[in-house]
Amino acid sequence: MKKKEIVSCAKKCMDEELLCPCTDCRHWVSYENDNNCSLISIYINGKMSLHQVAERLDLSFVRISQIEKAALKKLKNRPNLLNLLEN
Repeated sequence: MKKKEIVSCAKKCMDEELLCPCTDCRHWVSYENDNNCSLISIYINGKMSLHQVAERLDLSFVRISQIEKAALKKLKNRPNLLNLLEN
């Protein structure tokens, strides 16, 4: 992900080194190391392991794994979306 692809509020938080104050934003996570923003987290870290995701969302690795399996199962029923993710 390139910095210009991040939404404007995330750019502002990165540039000014602020924690995101918008707790109702769908990208907000309770993880101050990444400015409380999942977009910034992806920008800084790139691909993450399930353990890293679990830490950021304050969930167990097993729960994240369950969510991943359920999401992949849904994607199998929608092959057009799966092709987008593979690119």
